[in-house]
Amino acid sequence: MHEEDRRMYELEYPAPVIRDDSGDGQGPTMIVAMHGYADAGQAIEASADHLKAALEGRQLASFNSDELIDYRSRRPAITIDKDRALEIESMDLGIKVLRDNSGKTFLLLSGPEPDMRWEAFTTAVVKLVEKFNIEDTIMLYAAPMPVPHTRPTVVTAHGTSSRLTEHMLSMDSTMMVPGSAALYLEKALADKHRTVAGYTVHVPHYLAASPYPQATYQLLDSVARAARLNIPLGSIEADISRVENQLEEQVGGSDEIEGVVQQLEQQYDAYMERYRKEHPQAIMPGEEPMPTGEEISEEFQAFLASLDEEESQQIINTEIDDRADSAEEEGPQSDDGKDGPDSASGEGDLGDDI
Repeated sequence: MHEEDRRMYELEYPAPVIRDDSGDGQGPTMIVAMHGYADAGQAIEASADHLKAALEGRQLASFNSDELIDYRSRRPAITIDKDRALEIESMDLGIKVLRDNSGKTFLLLSGPEPDMRWEAFTTAVVKLVEKFNIEDTIMLYAAPMPVPHTRPTVVTAHGTSSRLTEHMLSMDSTMMVPGSAALYLEKALADKHRTVAGYTVHVPHYLAASPYPQATYQLLDSVARAARLNIPLGSIEADISRVENQLEEQVGGSDEIEGVVQQLEQQYDAYMERYRKEHPQAIMPGEEPMPTGEEISEEFQAFLASLDEEESQQIINTEIDDRADSAEEEGPQSDDGKDGPDSASGEGDLGDDI
């Protein structure tokens, strides 16, 4: 390791196993969830916290906070009990190797966004991506937007590969946004011809300063679908129900707020209707994607694998005779071997089935 890299981060030794036993021949996926000034609804930080709390994991790399964090601009909270300081808020930035519920491994880069040395930090992360043969990198973003909380939460996607963004909504416009360390990293990976995508969850602007678990859920659900990860989300669903009840009480008590929400609903509905016409193949917010032929084949193979060899071969070799099944439904034949009285007119069950 070069001296510059040694100052920037430290690798765990022995390093945790990154590759799993899936045998798909692909490298792991890395999720980048660095929270900073643009973390509407605290969705990015909550996503990282949920993954680390819900899944088994081990540290792979730890970045040097003294090299990257300006403690004066982002002062960590310190808990003082009587005459001594008991706890200091963690400012750890690092990469963990996590294992989903099906045993598939992936990486999570999380922690506070660096305040300084963005270019050096970016170079270090790109080297780690190459060193550990990261196949896909998915960046998480959360932005305050003029959308209502009463409609399905929108996640827009952009990236270098349609495999990670197909069927998802995209922003059909050119825009200029404030820079971030995550965007620096995304551009550097794209310049290296690595597969990288960015998922941005749209948080109602009037809720951007408060925890918004619906945004966290949609971000993680989008990642799980794209990276084919089995991520438990049940605890977030409980938080969503609680927040929805609170919002219903607050909005219902103010005619002014109700009027604003109704205007946002009209804008949202008009935009979604126009987007559906322009992108008929897109999966709209709140809709379930149809399984692909490859996914159906994989499910069938997994089903056969759950059976023993004799049962699997029997299912594969079974020939289905629709006419025989239909004839059995008609009932017994007459003594001379011919069908009953309805057969002459062709009005029996067989005729109905045809």
